Amino acid sequence: MIVYHGSDKYKHRSGTAGRATYDLFEQSDACRLDRIENMDFCIRYLMDQEHVEADVPSTLDDKRRLLRALMNVWQPQSLSDEFLHAQDSELQAQLNEKGGPENAGDVHKSPVLWQGDITRLQVDAIVNAANSQGLGCWHPLHGCIDNAIHSAAGLQLRRECYNILNGRKLATGDAIITHGYNLPAKYVIHTVGPIITDGNPTKKQERELELCYTNCMRMAIDKGCHSVAFCCISTGEFHFPNHRAAKIAVDTILKLQNTYDSLPIIVFNVFKDIDYDIYHELLNKD
Repeated sequence: MIVYHGSDKYKHRSGTAGRATYDLFEQSDACRLDRIENMDFCIRYLMDQEHVEADVPSTLDDKRRLLRALMNVWQPQSLSDEFLHAQDSELQAQLNEKGGPENAGDVHKSPVLWQGDITRLQVDAIVNAANSQGLGCWHPLHGCIDNAIHSAAGLQLRRECYNILNGRKLATGDAIITHGYNLPAKYVIHTVGPIITDGNPTKKQERELELCYTNCMRMAIDKGCHSVAFCCISTGEFHFPNHRAAKIAVDTILKLQNTYDSLPIIVFNVFKDIDYDIYHELLNKD
């Protein structure tokens, strides 16, 4: 098992997935002006589509927040090439501000434990902890991983999910796979974990969580992926106990490694220190 921490260029705050403090002062005045104009176009385009009336803020950071909020509530519909070009340019600028794409270290031995922002991780596929609607988080600026992944990938991701699902909902344990768009990852595998309401998962819910990992792996194998990064499915917003969820994740992957002749490199991506400690303990057991 290999342990790797994300770059110090991106400082994390526990419980705020997808949020970062950016250094905006290295940009030239001309680039900064072009970027502001670009963001203003994106904001006004989406406000027009969603029939939203609001003042466009003056600062770059406030513009970024408003753009993300508008993306979070966007109803799937057609998008112009001009908008997509402008949106993609902004999202690539945001990725570069976070330090750019990052590898999961030396991955000669799987599984790998990696702590950092999954939207920076350069693997063939990352796994998204989705909701049953499968279209991303609709709460503006929410701190969940679903919101972070959709916000970093761009609106093409919600549109592709919409086209795949065609009005149906994802059952617990189900998964779909899409392109990654503005993410460093080629694909995103969206899966719905069980929601724990009382802190005590049932045997059925434990089997459902195991099914999430199994179905994601099958989809990755079918797509010919050589590396897959799993987030901590069902913890956080879905309240699955962290240690039990990690134990199911590790046991399921190790069982699959014994079943298949060849599996993609597996990366267990964690964001919070508590999850890092749990996975580190589980992966270092004899």
